[in-house]
Amino acid sequence: MSLKNIHRMFTINRVLMKHGLDEFLELTPYGNKSHWLKLFALTPKAEREKPRGQRLREALIELGPIFIKFGQMLSTRRDLLPHDMAEELMLLQDKVEPFSEALAKQRIEAELKKPLDQLFAEFESAPMASASIAQVHAATLISGEKVVVKVIRPGIRKQIARDLELLKLIAHWIESHLPQGKRFKPKQVVKDYEETIYNELDLRVEAANTMQLRRNFENSPLLYVPRVYWDFTAEKVMVQERIWGTPIGQVETLRAQGIDMKELAHRGVEIFFTQVFRDSFFHADMHPGNIFVDTSNPLKPKYIGIDCGIMGTLSQQDKRYLAENFLAFFEQDYRRIAELHIQSGWIEKSTSVEAFESAIRTACEPIFGKPLAEISFGQFMVQLFTVARRFNMEVQPQLVLLQKTLLYVEGLGRQLFGELDLWQTAQPFLKQWAKDEFGAQAMLKKVKQKWPTWMYALPDMPEKIDHFLSAENQRQTQQQALIDQMRKFETKLNQRGKLWMFLSLGSSLMILSGLMLIADLTNAAQISLVSSGLCFLLALRAR
Repeated sequence: MSLKNIHRMFTINRVLMKHGLDEFLELTPYGNKSHWLKLFALTPKAEREKPRGQRLREALIELGPIFIKFGQMLSTRRDLLPHDMAEELMLLQDKVEPFSEALAKQRIEAELKKPLDQLFAEFESAPMASASIAQVHAATLISGEKVVVKVIRPGIRKQIARDLELLKLIAHWIESHLPQGKRFKPKQVVKDYEETIYNELDLRVEAANTMQLRRNFENSPLLYVPRVYWDFTAEKVMVQERIWGTPIGQVETLRAQGIDMKELAHRGVEIFFTQVFRDSFFHADMHPGNIFVDTSNPLKPKYIGIDCGIMGTLSQQDKRYLAENFLAFFEQDYRRIAELHIQSGWIEKSTSVEAFESAIRTACEPIFGKPLAEISFGQFMVQLFTVARRFNMEVQPQLVLLQKTLLYVEGLGRQLFGELDLWQTAQPFLKQWAKDEFGAQAMLKKVKQKWPTWMYALPDMPEKIDHFLSAENQRQTQQQALIDQMRKFETKLNQRGKLWMFLSLGSSLMILSGLMLIADLTNAAQISLVSSGLCFLLALRAR
C-alpha cells in the first residue's frame, strides 16, 4: 500500500472516530489500532448523542464525494443495512464545492476542440449546480438556444480509483475477518458501485440514455425530457436543452401555484409503472433534485426529468417476476412467491418451498396490518430481498435499482398527496401486463411475429420431418443395439462367473482327493476325484 493510501486510510479512521463511529473501526484494516486515534480525534459529547445513522451520514459527507456516492448506493441495499442507517443515507445530498471557471472552460474547449466563444454566445461562469462527479453551467448557443453544459470534474477518475482501492481493501478485510462478513457480500457491493460510478464518468452514456427516455415519452402529457445536442457532447462534456420548472421538493410552492397535488402524485406513479411495464427502461436516480414540474397547466401538471446517468433495464423474465410477485403479494399467496423465486433460478432448486414460504409469510404479514392505501410496494420488495438473501439468493442489480426507485417514487408520491393509493394506480398496469403476456391478442401477436419465419421454413418442412424421422429410427436402432450388447455382456459375465466357480471347485476337490489318499481314505478320495472331474466338465460347458 502506498504512502498516499496509508494516509487516506488513517484519515478515514480518524473521521469515523471523530463522529463517534468506533463500532465501524473494526471494519477497517487498521481498526485494531483505533486506541491510538484517540490522540488525534476526540468525539464530542454532542456528537455521541446523535442517532447512529445521522453520524454515519455526516462522516461520509466529510470524507468527500466518492464516499457520498457510495453512501447513496448503500441506501438502496435495505436487505443489508439496518433501517435507521438506510433512512439516513437516503438523505445524502450530492452537493460539493464547485471547481474553478478556468478549469471548466479548459475542459470544455479540450473536449469540443473549439474555443469557448466559438461554441457559446454566452457562458455563465458560476455553476448552477455542483455534484461529486460533475457540475452544470448555464449557456446560450451561437444559434440562440438556451442550454446547460455538464462538465466532468477534473481529477475525479484518479480520486475514484484511489478510494475504490481502499473500499476493496476494507471489503476484503470484512469478508476475511468478521464472522458474518461473507453473508453481506461486501466485495460484490463495491464491485456494483465501481461499475455504476465509472459509467457516470462517460457523459455519452448519459446522453444516449436521455434520448432513449425522450423517445419513449415523445408527445406524452406526463413527462418531458430535454433534448441533447450531440454536436456539443463528448466523453466529459454534455450540452442539453435548458428547462424551467419548479423543483418537485418545493411542495409548498407547488401548492401555492394551485397544482392539483393528487393528480401530480398519481402522474408520478403512472410514469414509473409506464417505464417499467411498457418500456422496460426506467430512470433509476429519481431523487427530488432530478425532477421538476411544468406548472403551466395546474390541473394537469407535467413532470420534467433530467440526469439519466443511471438507468435500469428489465428483461421479460424480470417483468414477469415483478408483476407476478406483486399480484401474489396482494392476494397473500406466499407459496406462489416462493415458487416464483425457485423457478427463476435465483434460489437453489433444492430449497424447501415450505420453509421459504413460511419465511416470506413471517416477513410480509405485518405489512397487511396497514390500510391498503398505506401498503408499500417498496417495503414489500425490501422484505422479500431480505428473506431471499437468507436463502442464498444472488443479488439482481436491476431489481435492486428498481427497489430504490420505487422507494423514491412512493415516498415522493405520499409527500405530495398523503392519501395516495399506489395499488389503485398500479393495478391497471399489472392487469395490462397480464393481458399482454397471456391474452388472446398476445398469442396472436406472437403468431404474427413468428409467421414470416414459419413461412420461410415451410418449404423445407417435409425434408426436415423426413430427416427427423430417419434420425429417430436410427437413434432407436442404435439404442436397441446398445441394449443387446449390454445383455450379451451381462451373459458373458454370468458365464465367466460360473466358469471360475466350477474351476475353483474342481481344483479344490482334486486337492482334497489327494489328501484323502495320503490318509488312506480311498473310497472318499475316489468320490472327491469324480466330483472334481464333473466340475471341470461343467466349467468346459460354461466357457
